[in-house]
Amino acid sequence: MGVSLGVRGRERTATAVEELGLLAQSAGARVVGTVIQERARRDPATLVGRGKVAEIAGLAGESSADVLVFDEELSPAQQRNLEEATGLKTLDRTQLILDIFARRARTREGRLQVELAQLDYLLPRLAGKGILLSRLGGGIGTRGPGETKLETDRRRIRQRIQSIRREIERVRRERLTRREARRRHEAPVVALVGYTNAGKSTLFNALTRGDAVVSAQLFMTLDPLVRRVRLGGGRDVLLVDTVGFIQKLPHSVVAAFRATLEEVTQADLLLHVVDASAPDVEEREAAVLAVLREIGAGERPQVLVLNKVDALSPARASALVSARAGSVLVSALAGDGLPALLAAVASRLSLEPRRVQLRFRAGERKAIAQVYATGVVLAHEVHGEDVTLEAELPERLIDRYRERLP
Repeated sequence: MGVSLGVRGRERTATAVEELGLLAQSAGARVVGTVIQERARRDPATLVGRGKVAEIAGLAGESSADVLVFDEELSPAQQRNLEEATGLKTLDRTQLILDIFARRARTREGRLQVELAQLDYLLPRLAGKGILLSRLGGGIGTRGPGETKLETDRRRIRQRIQSIRREIERVRRERLTRREARRRHEAPVVALVGYTNAGKSTLFNALTRGDAVVSAQLFMTLDPLVRRVRLGGGRDVLLVDTVGFIQKLPHSVVAAFRATLEEVTQADLLLHVVDASAPDVEEREAAVLAVLREIGAGERPQVLVLNKVDALSPARASALVSARAGSVLVSALAGDGLPALLAAVASRLSLEPRRVQLRFRAGERKAIAQVYATGVVLAHEVHGEDVTLEAELPERLIDRYRERLP
């Protein structure tokens, strides 16, 4: 169910409702019908108005539907009124997304983040009647928040929320420690970001020769994956696959996943993966950029990756890349354009090799070993207490060795 505020917004609403249907299918539902209503303003009691509620109830009865899903976020009162008027379980976009996340989270961190978002969503709705909480029993929209599944006492839920936040903060500190360890090994971090189902996991597998789960369903990747990518010549990067974004991504979800999304905010480079074959490619790009700004990553260096080019005509592909300076055309599935993408990554990260000659004292074994670890040593000469290395090092590391240059 979607609400279009005026004729101009109908196309955008239709696209959002179509995406809502895909979300419902990802949650295990079968879509039997859609309704879009044009209104001058949203009805404060039921969102769509009393007459439309009666019409929706009739359509649901004809199609034997047992769940109503609204594209808009419903207030607790609207959700209660709709359920009382129709006798049907009623969900909004936020609750549907949280249900999918609850199904897909695999790590303890991911499950904690989902539970936090669920409890934040549930807390203001505890004043509702039994039907509101009965959805925690089974089926779509019923994946309860774990250990507090049927807890209706506000005080105890708030205590659980505080406990989860402390645990997530502990996980965040552990992640920070691991991130600092990666930086000490001088491997820059490249994070894949993009609209859900843009092909990030397929690209991740293509670049890392990995086996991340790939599916046409939305939100298949919730827990970040990190793998090393070798660019050749001793140049490595760490590639991170992250959760996909969508339009109207709830703020509660963004807030709950902030610890995970720090991988994006702290990355040296973002690969913004776009499904170039999508008819609403501009809107999807804008949705991703909006979330990046919200999490504080809007200013991070980016390379725009136009994926699924194998599904485009040459003219369309040329038009897209011409309008987006610095973008790279690839087909992660077919493997097309990957060398050009890796070259763009190396260039943006100043990983292009530069031949240098460095001088050390013989006792500086740790410093010499670091050159071997971060570059390609072409010659190693020892003259008494002096050691001379001829090496190819990434451009970004040259400043560190200025005092070692002849």
